[in-house]
Amino acid sequence: MRSDLRAGAITRTGVAVLVFLATAGGAVAQNAGQEAASSGGRPGSAEVQALGEMVRELQLQVQSLNSRVKLLEAGEKVAATDAESLRAELSKANEELAFLRQGKDALGRASPSVAGEKTAPTDPAGRPTEDRLAHLEEDLALANSKITEQSQTKVESFSKYRVRLNGLVLLNLFTNRGTVDSQDLPQIAGPKGLLDSAGTFGGSVRQSQIGLQGFGPEIAGARTSAEVSLDFAGGFPPSPNGSVSGVMRLRTATVRFDWANTSVVAGQAYLFFSPLTPTSFASLAIPALSYTGNLWAWVPQVRVEHRVHVSDSTTVLLQGGVLESLSGDTPDLRYERGATWGEDSGQPAYAGRVSLSRRAFGQNIVAGFGGYYGRQGWGFGRNVDSWAGTADLTVPLGRFVEFSGQFYRGRALGGLGGGIGQNVLWNGRLIDPATEVYGLDSMGGWVQLKLKPTTRFEVNGALGDDNPYASRLRDFAANPIYSGSLLSKNLGSFVNFIYRPRSDVVFSLEYKRLKTFTLDSEANAANHVNLSVGYIF
Repeated sequence: MRSDLRAGAITRTGVAVLVFLATAGGAVAQNAGQEAASSGGRPGSAEVQALGEMVRELQLQVQSLNSRVKLLEAGEKVAATDAESLRAELSKANEELAFLRQGKDALGRASPSVAGEKTAPTDPAGRPTEDRLAHLEEDLALANSKITEQSQTKVESFSKYRVRLNGLVLLNLFTNRGTVDSQDLPQIAGPKGLLDSAGTFGGSVRQSQIGLQGFGPEIAGARTSAEVSLDFAGGFPPSPNGSVSGVMRLRTATVRFDWANTSVVAGQAYLFFSPLTPTSFASLAIPALSYTGNLWAWVPQVRVEHRVHVSDSTTVLLQGGVLESLSGDTPDLRYERGATWGEDSGQPAYAGRVSLSRRAFGQNIVAGFGGYYGRQGWGFGRNVDSWAGTADLTVPLGRFVEFSGQFYRGRALGGLGGGIGQNVLWNGRLIDPATEVYGLDSMGGWVQLKLKPTTRFEVNGALGDDNPYASRLRDFAANPIYSGSLLSKNLGSFVNFIYRPRSDVVFSLEYKRLKTFTLDSEANAANHVNLSVGYIF
């Protein structure tokens, strides 16, 4: 609006100058005419005609500028009207917010008529007043932010299409009692060493994340988009205090083509045949309950998804794709990439999933079944089949409670977190052609119960279990190949409390218990407590 006022002032000044010039030009023309008449009456003088043309041009310009001034004044009136309307909307929202707060305070002072009965009022849509109040506050904040939206700096990309930056700044403060494989992301409990202390304490921000999303044009009727996400859990630099300076790591990077009912996804993504993961802000760099029944990996893949809408509330999802066959190898070299055991097989892995989704309690009941097959080549023609069958379930138990779980049974799944990360077994020297290589059979899974009484607060409790087949492990007990011991069972459980005072701020407190069994030996236990503070942008 201020820029329009300045433009109007400048325009008026220009009009005044031109009017002055036009007036002066007219006076000069008139004087010239009089002089011509007095000098003998030569009205066809070229100078007088040129001056008259100039006067007419100036008059036309003055008329044009007058029209522009009128348009600018009309625009100023419209902008003023819009500003008044926006102020009225904000005032109305503030009044409604104050009214709801008064109702909430009066409700807190009232006594329930029946012991244990919930007396929170609801709006016509059935939402509790507290939920409506939370949504109204966020809507008001959004309205305020839109007022200054035009002054914000946008993310600029090489193309003309929109790009969105997102991320999470996350601080984890943790303490451990017992020996664990990783201080800030413990998955396995081990025996106490000679120099191990009774407990540890530390902090980390390496689970913070950065992401970019791009939204492109339509191609063959499909909406195109891409995303990439990074964190800082790719290791530690060999420098003093390097434990608090995590190395950036690629998590996912995909390109999508989305039609009305079909999608094609290409890039590095999660295991779509094992899609769920427990809710935790203490374990994001490695999904919660990994190596305790939760299969996970970020895998290069190409997959196709097709949605069949059986009814308004029921949908069937069909997924299938090819993936890289992972075997859990650690790279031998720092820069050059050698072939993994899965790549040595000469073929990709294959996976598929079928799921049914139905609305209930305002949420979706989802049941899915998946399968996976890959092959690993261990030299001298020794091929090992890697496979898994999976099942996942999400069931809302009313408006505030949700049950979810995921299960698997398979072989040679160490690269996907199965078998407690143990992949294959062999009975001699691997470089000996006579040595046999076997895929380790295992099964496991996890369940979670989520209680979410309000939109800002939730409680999650989860339990996971991973069981490599002990009979297979005993055949190789005399020749342990995984960290000097063979692990036969890994139990993990946690409970956390998550509070979001706003949608972009999160606080979480989590307690986790690990119990890891070494083959035919006593279990090792450890406790982990984690306090998380995060900001989502």
